[in-house]
Amino acid sequence: MSHYDLVILGSGPSGRAAGIQAGKLKRKVLVIDRKDRFGGVSVHTGTVPSKTLRETVLNLSGWRERSFYGRAYRVKEDIAAEDLKARMQMTLGYEVDVLEHQFNRNHVATLYGQARFTGPNEVEVLTDAGDSSRVTADRFLIATGTVTYRPKDVPFNGTTILDSDDFVEMKQIPRSLVVVGAGVIGVEYATMFATLDVRVTLIEPRTSFLDFIDRATIGTFTHLIRENGVDLRLGSAIEKVEDAGKHVEITLANGRHVRAEMLLYAAGRMGATATLNLDAVGLTTDHRGRLEVDRKTYQTKVPYIYATGDVIGHPSLASTSLQQGRVAACHALDTPTLPESPFYPYGIYSVPEISTCGMSEEEAQEKGVAYEVGMARFRETSRGHIMGVENGFLKMLVSLKTRRILGVQIVGEGATELIHIGQAVLNLKGTVDYFVENTFNYPTLAEAYKIAGLDAFNRMPIPEEYKVKKKAAPKE
Repeated sequence: MSHYDLVILGSGPSGRAAGIQAGKLKRKVLVIDRKDRFGGVSVHTGTVPSKTLRETVLNLSGWRERSFYGRAYRVKEDIAAEDLKARMQMTLGYEVDVLEHQFNRNHVATLYGQARFTGPNEVEVLTDAGDSSRVTADRFLIATGTVTYRPKDVPFNGTTILDSDDFVEMKQIPRSLVVVGAGVIGVEYATMFATLDVRVTLIEPRTSFLDFIDRATIGTFTHLIRENGVDLRLGSAIEKVEDAGKHVEITLANGRHVRAEMLLYAAGRMGATATLNLDAVGLTTDHRGRLEVDRKTYQTKVPYIYATGDVIGHPSLASTSLQQGRVAACHALDTPTLPESPFYPYGIYSVPEISTCGMSEEEAQEKGVAYEVGMARFRETSRGHIMGVENGFLKMLVSLKTRRILGVQIVGEGATELIHIGQAVLNLKGTVDYFVENTFNYPTLAEAYKIAGLDAFNRMPIPEEYKVKKKAAPKE
């Protein structure tokens, strides 16, 4: 029976980061993954495939050039599922190769199989071939991620009725698509396929969606995706899903009916903890299989067991999972490290993109913070005209009291890249004055920060040092 300083269950973003960090600290570390290739959901069915698919869709459809050449413009006239998957497979192969090289370079031991706790400080690993082995460790990190939520009354068949994991392996592009669930995954796929001129209906049981984003921003985004062909139906609960062979029949609780060639069910995910036998170590999960942790150290209620990534719930981002894995590994191995920064960005790779960092207007209002808003529209920038960007904007919230940046929201081309400028200023406690004083490359979309900064600056009270001082009248 082998013994390790740290055993990591799962090789997604947080497991990967934790393993490499432990290796760099020259500790004996083992990464166990239930699949036969490393990378987790992020690499194989989630983040990387969906973003690669999006880039392929935008390139082959000619979406970015349509403002110049018309809505009928296409780079490739007939786009098939194989066209979308070819680039994706190349990208996934590269990602796995890089990950395996990083593990080897940092002397991280690896093992394929299904792990389950058998008692304190011990796990059993079962392989697909039926072999079994046991390992012990001083510390464990649960980074098993999530699995799709599949209600029993939805007849999944892998061809016309799919979950988000199945979706990246679709056999053909449908002419019509129903997406159930207007969360991040549902919105990304719905807007992506609308770009291919697929007739898309996006159904959400709640009366709102993406509630963590500024409401005014979502209002504009809603208008844009409807203009792009997404039929968004809010407040529409699903009553029945019927597999009708070559198409799917969906009945809504409000009496309406939808028919489509394909249905993507993307209404939630569950923590992948059901097979871990957590009872053996005294751990319990919530109703969605997620673990509770100390958000500074990522320790569970059992001190020698840590958990990171999507299995601990919000914010469930690959970016934050990478940071969590690093911090958890350092704490588990008694090594001081820099903490996570207070502000991190959200990125939604829809069409158009959305990215936010810091407060929304609703949060500022709830906290009673007096603020001003600065706006910049991409069409106001020369770079926007050069690129053919018709829509998109950058919105900046500024404190009236301290002049500090409170939050940034961006919708449009390159939003997930541009947000990092605002994030840096937020984390460094910068003010709107930075954007007014700073020189940006011209022409760039990043210049929108200066436009928004000046827009807010010109609405705010003039700082004392910039007020025009009237000269005293000369004495007679």
